[in-house]
Amino acid sequence: MKVILNKDLATLGEEGDVKDVAKGYARNYLFPRGIALPYNEKTIQLFEGRKDEIEARKALKRQDAAGLKEKLEALTMTLSMPAGANGKLYGAVTVQTVADELVKQGFQIERKKIEIPGNTIKSVGRYKVSVKLYESSAAECTVIVEGQAIKTETRTSALQRGRRREPAADTVAAAAAESAPGTAAAGTGETAAETPATVSPEAALPEASASPAAETAAEAVPAADTGALAEENQAPADDAR
Repeated sequence: MKVILNKDLATLGEEGDVKDVAKGYARNYLFPRGIALPYNEKTIQLFEGRKDEIEARKALKRQDAAGLKEKLEALTMTLSMPAGANGKLYGAVTVQTVADELVKQGFQIERKKIEIPGNTIKSVGRYKVSVKLYESSAAECTVIVEGQAIKTETRTSALQRGRRREPAADTVAAAAAESAPGTAAAGTGETAAETPATVSPEAALPEASASPAAETAAEAVPAADTGALAEENQAPADDAR
């Protein structure tokens, strides 16, 4: 369905442009909001009478775009991004990053009008970013991406604290290991006091050798008793004499 734009619409065109759109889009959105009118003889005549007015507004837009282009091309944006030693960014510079920086510089530029080579910037360096203006006009902005050193002091100190704690843990473990044998020895001493000592075979040998001597002494006692009996038998014989 053909329509004539009655107002500028960034996603479709500007005033006076003839566009072909879906019927539902025209009836439900463009016509109720006065953004477009049906394309017919009546609307064509209407816009023919407004042609000079429309062209004057377009000329003013071209003039504004030329002034904006001059300002943007004279602008150098410096972005500080976290990066590694090799210059690779921890992240990327996107069109949103550039748009936010332009706002800080006082320029209201839509994201869709910004073009970055390769869509994103992933390394430090100097780049040219294109900004679409009015019609075919565009400006090239200079963007310098600098690497921002990551604060490693906190991480280093944390590692050092961790390393300091590790020897402390080792010291505690060593102290526990040293105290363990002493405790075991003390426990062994108490057990030794309660448990009878075990006699080695060599220590038992004297007792074994003493046993035959005791048996010999026991055998010698009857011999002494036999001699006494003999003396008693001789005593009556002496008396008889």
